[in-house]
Amino acid sequence: MGFQPSKNVVFRYRGFLLLKQPNKTWLVRPERSPMLLLPFRTHNCSLAEVKEILEKKLSQTIDIPQAA
Repeated sequence: MGFQPSKNVVFRYRGFLLLKQPNKTWLVRPERSPMLLLPFRTHNCSLAEVKEILEKKLSQTIDIPQAA
């Protein structure tokens, strides 16, 4: 028995980090502030499906007027 380091799988996509979790779900969070979309988790799915989910959520966001 030995220590096996966990492998972190991380992808950058359109200003977001897509982090694969040990249970094969994904954590999606913005790379930096201001956040256009709050961090969220997906179900057990492929990278392509995560990108589709993110695209759908981004298309539903309301444009926020820029501060002066």
